[in-house]
Amino acid sequence: MKKSFATLLLLSLLGVALGSCNSQQAGAGEEAEKTPLSVFAAGSLIVPFAEIEKAFEAKYPNIDARAEYHGSIQVIRHATELHEPIDVVVTADASLIPMLMYASRAPETNEPYADWYIRFASNHLALAYGESSKYADEINAENWAGVIARPDVKIGIADPRFDASGYRALMAFALTEMANEDYGLFAPMFDGQFSFPVTIFRGDELTTITVPEVLETKTDSHIVLRGSSVQLIALLESGDLDYAFEYESVIRQHNLNMVNLPVEVNLGEPDFESFYHQAQVNLDFQRFASVKPLFRGERIGYGVTIPAGARHIEEAALFIAFLLSDEGRAVMEANHHPLFEAFLADGYENLPDGLQTLAVPLE
Repeated sequence: MKKSFATLLLLSLLGVALGSCNSQQAGAGEEAEKTPLSVFAAGSLIVPFAEIEKAFEAKYPNIDARAEYHGSIQVIRHATELHEPIDVVVTADASLIPMLMYASRAPETNEPYADWYIRFASNHLALAYGESSKYADEINAENWAGVIARPDVKIGIADPRFDASGYRALMAFALTEMANEDYGLFAPMFDGQFSFPVTIFRGDELTTITVPEVLETKTDSHIVLRGSSVQLIALLESGDLDYAFEYESVIRQHNLNMVNLPVEVNLGEPDFESFYHQAQVNLDFQRFASVKPLFRGERIGYGVTIPAGARHIEEAALFIAFLLSDEGRAVMEANHHPLFEAFLADGYENLPDGLQTLAVPLE
């Protein structure tokens, strides 16, 4: 499993489609007969989507699905700022789609980059650790914030400017402070770790964490930043990290040890939606010209859409339909990432006809 994951991650970081290898080996004639389908997805989907892709291509041999993986914000930037002709966008935070795609317009048509999305799966934020991690025999769901804040502990976090798990990790500290009524947990973890500080403001009903435009750790920092959470896996396996914020599905896929965060903190429980809403993260920079990235705490929800500029809309709809089918559900569940029982669609009236029967309107 480790070797397979490392190979998949290397391919995705190089921008090489996971499905392209077989096509290249098959010869130019056969490759020309296939429709190339560009899928940009959150890094936490690498393992299950490798199997989704294989099963999808077996069902539709005339389509060559080519997947590339990044942090969720970076996935959208490839469509809205780099103007790449992407057919399917899949993010670990469905709210990014209306925030960054509805509000941005394609220059050639002046149409929004998306006007619908389907919310199809959730997850839980958790802490992953290895066999040699410091204080592994001590850490638990009650003391985790204090343990990983210790100066001799190396903790990995995805860069919140690019990856949803990164700003969710910051939210976790605000939420655990509120849940425990202990407002001294954030400072030991984050103060003095960055060249420009990450700050927290605690209001009566809302706690706001602000991430500076330039986010870089100091040389002696105990925090390790990477562009996406899956890039932290190899550092855990090598022992270069003690802990990393990861999604539960990813931790289970790689057989790592896990600290389950309390329900008030893990951002995965529907009954705690209103509690999660008391935390937000503000990205204090102008990476996006037309929007102000401000992320409010809510239950984790993965989203999928077909962006403006997609060259193969019918094939993209087939891919999404396959993902949401019983066969797709079985693949995802086998990889510890179950789908919602009902798929909720925002902009339901704008869905391709073949997808409307698979979802219900988001209230």
